[in-house]
Amino acid sequence: MGLLSRRATCNTHGQDSSYFLGWQEYKKNPYNEVNNPNGIIQMGLAENQLCLDLLEPWLMKNPDALGLKRDGISIFKELALFQDYNGFPAFKRALVDFMGEIRGNKVSFDPNHVVLTAGATSANETLMFCLADQGDAFLLPTPYYPGFDRDLRWRTGVEIVPIHCTSSNGFKVTLPAIEQAYRQAQKRKLRVKGVLITNPSNPLGTTMARDELYLLINFIEDKQIHLISDEIYAGTVFTSPSFVSVMEVLKGRNLDQTQVWERVHIVYSLSKDLGLPGFRVGAIYSNDPVVVSAAIKMSSFGLVSSQTQYLLSAVLFDKKFTKEYMSENHKRLQKQQKDLVSGLEKAGIRCLDSNAGLFCWVDMRHLLKSNTFEAEMELWQKIVYHVKINISPGSSCHCIEPGWFRVCFANMLESTLKLAIQRLKSFVSSIAMKSQSHQELKSLRRKARNNWVSRLSLQSFYDREQDTTTEVSFSYRPHFMSLSNIAATLDAAA
Repeated sequence: MGLLSRRATCNTHGQDSSYFLGWQEYKKNPYNEVNNPNGIIQMGLAENQLCLDLLEPWLMKNPDALGLKRDGISIFKELALFQDYNGFPAFKRALVDFMGEIRGNKVSFDPNHVVLTAGATSANETLMFCLADQGDAFLLPTPYYPGFDRDLRWRTGVEIVPIHCTSSNGFKVTLPAIEQAYRQAQKRKLRVKGVLITNPSNPLGTTMARDELYLLINFIEDKQIHLISDEIYAGTVFTSPSFVSVMEVLKGRNLDQTQVWERVHIVYSLSKDLGLPGFRVGAIYSNDPVVVSAAIKMSSFGLVSSQTQYLLSAVLFDKKFTKEYMSENHKRLQKQQKDLVSGLEKAGIRCLDSNAGLFCWVDMRHLLKSNTFEAEMELWQKIVYHVKINISPGSSCHCIEPGWFRVCFANMLESTLKLAIQRLKSFVSSIAMKSQSHQELKSLRRKARNNWVSRLSLQSFYDREQDTTTEVSFSYRPHFMSLSNIAATLDAAA
C-alpha cells in the first residue's frame, strides 16, 4: 500500500454513501418484468427514459447523422482524426441555441464562452480546479446531489460547507442560512471561494425563485466570491413556476460587463433534458475569459468525441424536432410525476410540491420509529431489502431532517411505476397494521392490569371476611400475586 498514492487508498470518494450502496444492491438483484419480477426496482437513478422512443425514429429519418455522412458522403476519416480541444464550432453554436430556447430565449449565450466536457460531472470538477485551491471551500444548499461529495471534493481537495435549509419554508435558501454557513467555514479556517446551486434543484425537483437568486447574487457580490449555477435540469420544468436562469437575473439587473458578471458560471449537459447521459456531453459557460482558457486546457482530460458532436449537432439544429421533443417530454414528465405523487398520497405519503426534475422529494418522517438518522437508515434498509425498491435517503443528500427520501420516476415504464407504488402501499399498510396491533396489545395490558387490581381488592375483602368468621361464598378466588410480579408477568407476555 505504501507504493500507492493517498488518493488511491483514502476513503473520500463517497462510494460508501447509502446513495451508491443502493445502486450496488440493485445491480445484484435488478427488477425485470419477465426474468426477475421480484427484483429491486431502481428509483435511485435520475435518468430520463421517457422520450427515447422519439429520438430513435428521428435517427432513422436522418441516416447521414448516424452514418457519419455529410450530403450522403462519408466523413468518417474527418471525424476519426485528432480534434481541437475547443470542440466543433457547429456543435457549440447548436448547443448555445438550444440552451437559449429552453430558457424561453430570454437570454442568449456566446459559443466562444462555452467549454465542452465529458458530462456535467467533469464540468463541475473542472470549475473547482479553476476557481479554488485545495483546502478552499464552496457553500452548497442542502439537500444536495450526493454525487457532489465525489465530483467537487475527491480529486480537487476542495471542501464543501452546507447551507442548511429546512422543510419549514420548502427548503428555500435564506440569508441567515447562508451567513451561518459562511461563519462556519471561517470557524474552520476555510477560505470560501463561492456558492454552488442546482437550479432546478436535485433532489427537490423545484425551481429557484427570483428573490432567492437575487439573494445569492447580492451575497457573492458582497463577499467577492463566485457563484456556480448547475442548470442541467433546465429543460425538465413541466409546470409553473417557469425556470429562471441566473444569467437572466444578471441581465435584468444590468450586471453584465461587471465583476459579478465574470464570477457567475453555468454548468449544463444533455444528460437530463434529452435523456442522453451515455453520450457524456457537458458544458461550462463562463463570462470570465481566464476561466474559459483554463477550462479548455483541462478539457483535454475529458473531451466529447467528434462523432458525438457531429451527431448531436444534426439533432439540435433541427429546431422543429427539438421543440416537439421538449414539449412532449414535459407532458410525459408531468404525467409520471403526477402518478407517483397521487399514488403515494393514497398510501398516506406526501411529497414536496415540485415542478421540475426527474424525481420527487418524499416525506416519510411519519414512518420512522424515532426522529433520528439511525431510524431513517433502518427504514431505508427495509425499503431496499424487503420492499425491493432502491431510493435515496435524505441523509445521503445531507438533509438535516431525518425521514426525507429522493424517489426517481422518469427511468421506468408506467407499469413499473405502478408496481413500485403498490409495493410501497403494501409496506405502509403493514406498518399501520403492526402499529394497530401494538396499540391493541397495550390496551389489553392496561385492561389486564386493571383486572388484576380488581381481583386483588376482592382477595383482600375475602381475607377480611374470613378473619371475622363471616360466611361468604365466592365462585372464584384468584391466586395472590404482588403488583410487581403482575407487571413483570404482563411485560414478559407482551
